Amino acid sequence: MWFKNLQIYRLPAPWAFTPEQLEEALAPHSFTPASSNELLRQGWDSPRPNGGLVHVVNKQMLILLGTEKKLLPNTVINQVAKARAAELEEAQGFAPGKKAMKELKERVADELLPRAFSIRSNVWTWIDPVNGWLVVDAASPAKADEVIKLLLKAVDKLPLESLRVQRSPVGVMTEWLQADDAPAGFTVDMDTELRATGESKAAVRYVRHTLEAEEIRRHIAAGKQCTRLAMTWDSKISFVLTESLAIKAVKALDVISEKESSTKNDEERFDGDFMLMTGELAKLMADVVEALGGEAKA
Repeated sequence: MWFKNLQIYRLPAPWAFTPEQLEEALAPHSFTPASSNELLRQGWDSPRPNGGLVHVVNKQMLILLGTEKKLLPNTVINQVAKARAAELEEAQGFAPGKKAMKELKERVADELLPRAFSIRSNVWTWIDPVNGWLVVDAASPAKADEVIKLLLKAVDKLPLESLRVQRSPVGVMTEWLQADDAPAGFTVDMDTELRATGESKAAVRYVRHTLEAEEIRRHIAAGKQCTRLAMTWDSKISFVLTESLAIKAVKALDVISEKESSTKNDEERFDGDFMLMTGELAKLMADVVEALGGEAKA
């Protein structure tokens, strides 16, 4: 398994909380399927079939937030409520008022909810207590916030902080492009976004396109700064660094994929992949932080 997106947080290194303590903290908030009249249900689920709530490999912890959401679009509620309102109007000789229509929609929603389709989704979180990382595999900060909110509810006084660096990712990525030079251990790939800082919000985006140094410098001279930059680390992992310090579109390259054995069973393969991923991503994140001037301490 490999995380595709890294929303990165900091824990004390080392973090002394044991997997057993974490399991105990998560247990009261474990996932159970939504009842027929519930629109949304979230809780902690087992990362592996028939396993506990905390999966541990080489001291690295993996937890999973499960969400079940009922699909009940407003358009469906409104359509049914409109038909019911028409029946009422015909029966009583006048259309339902604003308050009556609101109550009708609520009754329709309650009636339709037990028959609504459910969608199940999972968000993975990796905890590295050795190096003090907590990483949520989420494309957006909002989705990661859901995980963090429920984790803070489960773990009393969780010493969690956002990752902060000495230098602005936007400023540093812009410098790399202007100098046409990546930091040691990194190469710049063919995707980037340059955005104006003024009121115009003008943006230029390159997708699978060679970044011509002079062309990029003209955009920078015109006031644009780099907000997204595709890079490769140590010829092993390609990714996109964003202005918010999220690492997206993470992909293990062939040099890593070749290490993965196809002769193991599912459990051994899962644990082997997880151990390989956590080892490489911990080094990647440390090198990204160093390239951005090091970590900013409170």
